[in-house]
Amino acid sequence: MRGNRILGIIFSNLHEKLISEITERRTMGAVPFGGRYRLIDFPLSNMVNSGINKVGVLTKSNYQSLVDHLGTGKAWDLSRQRDGLFVLPPFMDPSDYANRVSTFHSIMPFLTNSSEEYVVISDCDVVCNIDYQKVFAKHVENNADITLIYKRDVLPARLHDPMVLSFDAKGKVTDVLVNPSISGTCSYYMNMMMIKRELLIELVNKCVSKNTMNFKRDMIQAEYNNLNIYGYEFKGFAPVITSPAEYFNANMSLMDSEVRADLFSRGDRPIYTKVRDDMPAKYGLDSKVKNSLIGSGCVIDGEVENCVLFKGVHIGKGTKVSNCVIMQDTKIGENSNLNYVIVDKDVTVRDGKTLAGEASYPVYVSKLSIV
Repeated sequence: MRGNRILGIIFSNLHEKLISEITERRTMGAVPFGGRYRLIDFPLSNMVNSGINKVGVLTKSNYQSLVDHLGTGKAWDLSRQRDGLFVLPPFMDPSDYANRVSTFHSIMPFLTNSSEEYVVISDCDVVCNIDYQKVFAKHVENNADITLIYKRDVLPARLHDPMVLSFDAKGKVTDVLVNPSISGTCSYYMNMMMIKRELLIELVNKCVSKNTMNFKRDMIQAEYNNLNIYGYEFKGFAPVITSPAEYFNANMSLMDSEVRADLFSRGDRPIYTKVRDDMPAKYGLDSKVKNSLIGSGCVIDGEVENCVLFKGVHIGKGTKVSNCVIMQDTKIGENSNLNYVIVDKDVTVRDGKTLAGEASYPVYVSKLSIV
């Protein structure tokens, strides 16, 4: 797949209300994940690894952290004189950015001035490592107008406006259900698709002219009988971040070596991120660490079990931290006890504190807090 045939579009802000506590000071794409990454690293790396060298990132608000993380795009080899990374800030009322059709219409100059034949569209709330070259090959083989990437699994709880698909024997879409009452295993759309660029422009303009502005109902459900719309099943690890509990569970899933291998140990498809050089983690004489991911720069003098610790976290003496996600540069004092807690960046937990939640409802401590 030649990269100059594909344009990447990433929505960095959609569905952030589902984890409003964590996205209060950042957009969805800037949410930290897995000890060193941000959620946008996954769709961005997937595109770059598939030969896509022009990517537009749509923003809405609270995107200072995202812009700081992306920089010039150098970490993803997108710092280029031609093409590369484009951060597309709001060109209209930010409240309209929950509407994909309005958002596409607002960046119409970017779409029309691009020369790529196809567009890959992705959100930031699905953590996966997908090869778009295989999607492109199936798209061309099927002579498809649109290829929808789907997962065959139980519909994730709280998934916003889920779209469930049915197919014929050749993989062509034969039915589309939006927000259905359904239980059990189904084929749900992962909010990733490949479409011809000119067709995307045509459909957006059609929706705007008719004031039919629902992307799934008016651009896919209403058109599947008129267009060649096919599905592409993704079978790998792909949790959807639909709540703080799902965010917590997705991080905890990384304790499984098979999950880590599926997500990170693919030699030709690494996940790139902004590099922060730091010293190695330091472990005190009385420290105990079990089944945890520990970022560089951490100082651990207490006990850590089943945790994801980002860079620069300090765990004090006599402190026990279990089943926690603790973000960058947080300091936990001495003789404290944390269990099922999500701690955001730059938090200070003083000596002798106890914080406890449940696996289905982890406690969240917001950024810059002092507990």
